[in-house]
Amino acid sequence: MRNETYLAFDLGAESGRAVLGTLADGRVEIREIHRFPNGPVSAGDSLHWDVPRLFEELRRGLKLAGEAAPNLAGVAVDTWGVDFGLVDERGTLAGLPRSYRDPRNVAAMEDFLSGFGRSRLYALTGIQFLPFNSLFQLHALRLVRDPALDAARRLLFMPDLFTFLLSGSMATDASIASTSQLLDPRRMAWSEELLAALGLRPELLNRPLRPGTVVGRLLPEISAGTGLGEIPVVAAAGHDTASAVAAVPAEGEDWAYISSGTWSLVGLELPSPLITPEAERLNFTNEVGLEGRIRFLKNVTGLWLVAQCRRAWSADGPTSYEGLMAAAAAAPPFVAFIDPDDRAFLHPADMPSSIRDFCRRSGQPVPETRGAVVRCALESLALKYRLVLDELNRLALRPVGRVHIIGGGSRNELLCRFTADASAVPVFAGPAEATAMGNILGQALALGRVRSLEDIRAVAAASAAPAVYLPENTAAWDEAYGRFRSVVEDSRRGR
Repeated sequence: MRNETYLAFDLGAESGRAVLGTLADGRVEIREIHRFPNGPVSAGDSLHWDVPRLFEELRRGLKLAGEAAPNLAGVAVDTWGVDFGLVDERGTLAGLPRSYRDPRNVAAMEDFLSGFGRSRLYALTGIQFLPFNSLFQLHALRLVRDPALDAARRLLFMPDLFTFLLSGSMATDASIASTSQLLDPRRMAWSEELLAALGLRPELLNRPLRPGTVVGRLLPEISAGTGLGEIPVVAAAGHDTASAVAAVPAEGEDWAYISSGTWSLVGLELPSPLITPEAERLNFTNEVGLEGRIRFLKNVTGLWLVAQCRRAWSADGPTSYEGLMAAAAAAPPFVAFIDPDDRAFLHPADMPSSIRDFCRRSGQPVPETRGAVVRCALESLALKYRLVLDELNRLALRPVGRVHIIGGGSRNELLCRFTADASAVPVFAGPAEATAMGNILGQALALGRVRSLEDIRAVAAASAAPAVYLPENTAAWDEAYGRFRSVVEDSRRGR
C-alpha cells in the first residue's frame, strides 16, 4: 500500500468539512483542514441549500489542501441523502435545491401513496417510507407544476452536484441513488414503473455506478486556483452513511452498526436486499454500500434532539455540550420518555418545549430542567435503538452480539453507555471520523490502492481503537423498555 494522501469533503446538514487522509503502513491518518457551517436557508415558506456558498467552501478546502499536500491522489464528496438539484441544458442549476426538512414533503407523500400502492412501492425499492425521500420531493414538484422539472436535463443528488461542479462530470453512484426510493436494489437500476408514475423522463437520471468509481478529473480552472493538479475525482460512496458503514472496524457477522449524528442509522450489513412484508410493516430500508453490500437499516432521529435543545437554550447565553451532558448525567433516570421519531420533533420551533409537550400529552412527568430534558432525549434514543435492534434480530434471523457506534455520536459517552445498558450487548464506539475515513478508503479502492471492503475495514481497525462500553444495570433498563414501548405505541395510535 503506497503512502498517498486523499481529500474527503464530508457535508452534513449542520456543517461541512474538508479532511485529508494519508494511507501508510496499513493505517490511515485523518486531519481536518477546514470546517464550515451548513443549514437550510428560508425563502418564504420553503427551505433550501445554499449551493454557491457551499461550493466556495469546497474551493477554500481545495486551496488549503493544495498548501498542505499538493500531490493529492484523489478527491471525493459525500453528503446526506435524498436531496437533489436540477441542472438545465447549459449546465446551470435551476434554483437552489430544497431541503429534506421542507414542510411540503409530508403532503406530497400522502398524495402519492393515495394513488400508488404502499406495498407495491416497497416491493419495488425496499426503502423506508419517509416524507422527505426523493420520490416524494419529485412528486411535490409535479403537484405545483414546477417549471424547473420540465427544463431539467439531469437530476443530480447533492454529492453528484458538487462532483459535477468540481469535475464537469455528471455521475451518480448507487449508494446515493438508493436513498431516493426510485432504485431497485436487486437490479441496481432505476424502477421504470416509478419513473412512469412520476412522469419523469428516464434520461433525467444517471445510470447508477458502483461506489468507488473514478468519474473525472478536477477542472483546470479549479486546479489553477488551488495549486493542485488535475487530480482524479471519485464517486467513492456519495451517501455519508455508506461511507461511514464502510469504515466500521468489524469482523464476522454478529454485529450491528449505529451511524450516529443528526440522524441515527441503525442496521445490519447484508449480502442482498431483504424485501418482505414484515420488513415493510416495520419500515426498514435497503440501501447500497461498497461492493454492492446492502445496508439494511432504519432511520431514527438522532442527536438532532440535543442539538436543537442547545440551539434554543443558546439564545439565553453560551451553552456547551459538555455542560448539558454533565447535567443529564446528574438528572434522575427514567422519569419520562419520548418517541424520537414523532413528527413533532422533525422541525420544531422550540425543541425543549416540544419534548415537554410530548411528555405532557402522554401523561408522563414533565422534565423541567435542562439536564432532565436532555436525559429524557438520550434515554429515549438508547431505548429506540434497542427497539430497532430487536426488530433486526427478528427479521434477519441473526442475533446481534455487539454494536458498533460510529460517527460524531460515538464521542457522546453518555449515549454510548445508555445504549450498552439498554441493549444488553457490548458497544464499541468509534471511529468518530468514520464517514471521512470511509470516503478516503473508498477513493483508495477506486484507484486500486486497497483491494476490498475487508481491506478497508482492516485499515479502519488499525487506525482507530474503539472505546468499549459493557452493559450494566440491565434490569432497570428492561423495566424502562416496557414503559418506553407503551409510550411509542400510544404515540403511533395518536393518543
